[in-house]
Amino acid sequence: MTLYDGPIIDAHTHLWDLSMDRHPWLRPGDGAVQALGGLERLQRDYVVADYLRDSANQPIAASVHVEALWSPDDLLGESRWLDGLDKSRGVAAAYVGAAPLGTPAAAAVIEAQAAFGRMTGIRGILSFHPTLPEKSFAAADGLADDPAWRADLARLARTGLNFEVMLYPYQAAGLAGLARALPELRIVVNHCASPVDRDPDGMARWRQAVTLLAAEPNIRIKVSNAEGYDPAPTEESLRLVQLHCIESFGPARSMLATDWPVAGLTNGLDTAGFDAIWDRFRRLLVDFSPDEQRAMFHDNAQALYRI
Repeated sequence: MTLYDGPIIDAHTHLWDLSMDRHPWLRPGDGAVQALGGLERLQRDYVVADYLRDSANQPIAASVHVEALWSPDDLLGESRWLDGLDKSRGVAAAYVGAAPLGTPAAAAVIEAQAAFGRMTGIRGILSFHPTLPEKSFAAADGLADDPAWRADLARLARTGLNFEVMLYPYQAAGLAGLARALPELRIVVNHCASPVDRDPDGMARWRQAVTLLAAEPNIRIKVSNAEGYDPAPTEESLRLVQLHCIESFGPARSMLATDWPVAGLTNGLDTAGFDAIWDRFRRLLVDFSPDEQRAMFHDNAQALYRI
């Protein structure tokens, strides 16, 4: 039993400069993402210096920047902005960008995003709740089965980009089918596959969804922001979610990440503080071998994101 003390790649983070006015969901009074509560705590700049301050106590070798819902009329603008940031400390060393998947404009945007040297993937959001519309991020269900979406995802595979995806358990069967239809596409499920419904039936549905997704060899999972889906997170409740992901996918297809600063929306620094997240991960993996720990803390992300 050894606590990990090696380097970390934080595989899911976000940055924004609100003076650019390119994040509509973070405008006071204009937050379009109803599924997130307490947005006022994010309505401030969050740039490289802020991440370095919050991560100062952790051996972060690099971080991966995931698109932060930049204005859809200029999705390449976020990648250009990221290219101009200081990379000397490894912050935003690799990017996951955005593209208007399923639309006629997607092909050109995907090709342009792939031209950025640090771009490693495109994120799509499938998260649709059939009975609680206020929890939906996607406008409709079934996008994974949409022929236009699938054509764009095949284009991702041809350009060497990964497909990063947010989804709820309700979309797991569709994503598993997509993975089988496009076996050459590397798929990365974000945020523990989002255990959004916390009643016993909902958690059973989530466990089945994770098991279903893990059966597809081209799908990986990020063990990230389990806190955001837990109304009263404790170390044990988080551990049950995180361990199910790792045990289903195995250490070779699991990565650790914070989803910072969004993960900070969870009430209580004891559960959502940056250091607390990594300290819990160390305790979570204490019974894994040193090589397995190193893979999940660092090596898997280093290889997938070409860091």
